[in-house]
Amino acid sequence: MSRTQIRTDIDGSIATITLHTAEGINVMSADVLRDLQKEVKTVAGAHGVRATILTGEGKVFAAGADIKAMASFNADQAAAYGKLGQEVLNDIESLPSITVAALNGAALGGGMETALACDFRIAVKSAKIGLPETSLGLVPGWAGIPRMTKLIGAARAKKLYLSALPISAEDGVPLGLIDEVVNGAEDLMPRVTAFCQTFKRGAPQAIALAKRAWRTGDDIAAFAECFGTSDAKEGIAAFLEKRPASWME
Repeated sequence: MSRTQIRTDIDGSIATITLHTAEGINVMSADVLRDLQKEVKTVAGAHGVRATILTGEGKVFAAGADIKAMASFNADQAAAYGKLGQEVLNDIESLPSITVAALNGAALGGGMETALACDFRIAVKSAKIGLPETSLGLVPGWAGIPRMTKLIGAARAKKLYLSALPISAEDGVPLGLIDEVVNGAEDLMPRVTAFCQTFKRGAPQAIALAKRAWRTGDDIAAFAECFGTSDAKEGIAAFLEKRPASWME
C-alpha cells in the first residue's frame, strides 16, 4: 500500500490540508504525522489565513494509526508514537485560525482524534466516527479521551471509547461531536467553505486569543493581552464611531 500524502492549498483566507492515498485509505504512520506537522506549521506561519480546513480524499477521512507498524511495537516505541501524535494534534489545536475537519468518510481511532483537535467537524451523512481502540486491546493515545470528554462530557465520552462502537455522523450531531451533516461528498466542501465565512466578523487576533483561552482556561490573560493588539484598537474605535471594523489581514 502506498503512503498517505499531505497536500496544502491556500486560497485567499482559507487554507486546506488534504490527506490522500492512491488506495483511498488514509493511514497516519509516524512519517505521515511528521509530514502533517510540517504542513500545519506552514499554515500557522502563512499571512492572512482566517480558516483552516482539514480533509481527506478517498474512502475515509483517516483510518487512524498505522496498525501494521504498531504490531511490532514495544512500550517505548508506543510511547514515542503517542507523543508524536499528541504533538501534531496539539499543533492543529493551537492554530490561530478557525479549524474545521471536513469528514469525507470514516474518522475512526486516530482519525477521530485528529478531527477532535479541530474547532468544528462537518461530515458526510455516510461517515462513521468513533474511538474503537479498546476492541484492539489498546486505548486512544493522541489525547482523544480528554478532548472528547471536554467536548461532550464524561458519561457520553466513556460510552463511546469503552464500548469501541462507531456511530453515524448523524448520531454525532446531538452529542455535539459533529456540528453539521451534508448528504454527500459533492456537498461537503461548499458547505465547509460557507461555514468558514461565518467567522469573518471576529477579529483574527481576538479569535486566536479566544482559542488559547479555551485551551488554557486563562481568559483573564487573554483578555488583558487583547489591549496590546491592533485589532482591539480598531474594534473599539469602530464601535464608538458606529462603523464596521476593518481588520488587518
